Amino acid sequence: MIKYLQRRYALSHKGAVDNIKGILSCALQNISFMLPVGLLYLLVGEIMNGTLTTKRILFYMTGCIAAALFIVVCTRLEYDNTYLVTYVESGVRRVNLAEKLRKIPLSFFGKKDLADLTSSIMNDCAVLEQSQSHFVAPLYGAILSTTVIAVSLLFFNWRMALAAIWPLPVAFAIVALASGVQKRLSSKAMAAKITCEDGIQECMETMPDLRANNAEAGYLAGLEKKIRAVEGRLIKSELGTAAFVVSAGLVLRLGIATTALAGAALLVKGELDVLTFFMFLLVVSRLYDPLEGTLQNLAAIIGTNTNIERMNEILDCPVQTGSEELTNQDCDIVFEHVGFSYQSGETVLKDVSFMAKQGQVTALVGPSGGGKTTISRLAARFWDIDRGRITVGGMDVSKIDPEKLMSLYSIVFQDVTLFDNSILENIRIGRKDATDEEVIAAAKFANVDKFAEKLSDGWNTNIGENGCELSGGERQRISIARAFLKDAPIILLDEATASLDVENETAIQEALSRLIKNKTVLIIAHRMRTVSGADKIVVLKDGAVAEQGSPAQLLQEGGIFAHMVQLQTVSQSWTLAKA
Repeated sequence: MIKYLQRRYALSHKGAVDNIKGILSCALQNISFMLPVGLLYLLVGEIMNGTLTTKRILFYMTGCIAAALFIVVCTRLEYDNTYLVTYVESGVRRVNLAEKLRKIPLSFFGKKDLADLTSSIMNDCAVLEQSQSHFVAPLYGAILSTTVIAVSLLFFNWRMALAAIWPLPVAFAIVALASGVQKRLSSKAMAAKITCEDGIQECMETMPDLRANNAEAGYLAGLEKKIRAVEGRLIKSELGTAAFVVSAGLVLRLGIATTALAGAALLVKGELDVLTFFMFLLVVSRLYDPLEGTLQNLAAIIGTNTNIERMNEILDCPVQTGSEELTNQDCDIVFEHVGFSYQSGETVLKDVSFMAKQGQVTALVGPSGGGKTTISRLAARFWDIDRGRITVGGMDVSKIDPEKLMSLYSIVFQDVTLFDNSILENIRIGRKDATDEEVIAAAKFANVDKFAEKLSDGWNTNIGENGCELSGGERQRISIARAFLKDAPIILLDEATASLDVENETAIQEALSRLIKNKTVLIIAHRMRTVSGADKIVVLKDGAVAEQGSPAQLLQEGGIFAHMVQLQTVSQSWTLAKA
């Protein structure tokens, strides 16, 4: 039962246990509301029989107070076991999702965008939070309490009981049979929401380009269509749900009529006394109240299937595992007949073999789309390869825990990611336990001090979301400073100097020369000037190694590398001239 609830509603083990407690609490609360009905039934019976005494009146007054207190206790218990525990579980669910995202292969993110994942952690969790607290426990609690009450009614008069409870299975069947329709409507509504969120995020991120090209009006018109599409999908979803829920509610109302008609017929025949008839009318009026709400809850729960499937997609994704022990003898990176393709089926690497030796700079060059960035990611096990083998110092990277493996790498990406914090704290990402002195020393290696010390608060200046207060070159230097601070034995540089001017590029290259002593450096660059001092060049084309050797050797061979150098030499002599 617990495993079913965990899977069905994307719960933790404790969340599933708390869910069962919530169901029982809701059932107990519903049953507690029947206590006043029972007291009223006994009171009316004694009044009709003329046996009501002062002592019995005191008994009923005491009973009313006791029933009220019991209802209060049950209500508090129901609140604690549905709402409070659900809020805790919602936090646990978000943490579990974030922890899962931290461990799953980066290939998963290739088929997901930021808006979709953000929606899963925030929106889907919020939907399930409301579902668990307002829908699931009350629904199953109402079913359980109704079953108990229905069985009890059978002991009084089975014919009246059948007249009262027959609408229940019919009403639930109507909504349950509609689950397929509701699921399709919910899926389409969710798809429209994701498309709209993507459009809004893209609009905010590309606003400078839209303004530069006078394209705001056209883009916003398209965005408005996406917003209207969400509105239309939500209306259709609500109408689809309402059609079945209202129909089921009408069937429930028929139960009052059939109970009254059956009771009247039996009363006329003398097969039912007035007191029992009165009691059934009271019970039926109370019996359907929680169920009318739970019918809507059932529809809402069916509607959360899409949210649950999206969350389970994340939770079910296999994680990269491996040994926590590093067994590498050195830090030579070796690719042996490596083949790789993304889940889209596009082959990126065919049969790549080369070695990046420790203490040397190995540069990956070649036309765009040749697989250079992919190779650097595979070396750090961001993805697992399809065939072949990648080793670091003889250690197969596919058999090492990714987080443990990353302790060997300092990486500078082409796309820099910074946080809304100070310069010091952004650099300290490289090594969280570093002192301010160590951070500043690393920053100076990357020439960050050249601009940091001129800012209003110096090193403690807040740089805004993703470093929006800084230029591209300044942002990239902070990223490089992180790599200096981490001081790992392997350095991966993916277009690390792309946003730097010639003067700063030269300064960074000089700093890198000091940093790479006895380290393995794998650099990706399009500027031939950047890789001219490399020990080894690996030329990639169409996912395969076309050439490899020293710069001088490849220039002498006159192949692809020599041609790229020639082209860039020509382009450097280009000037802007009037027509």
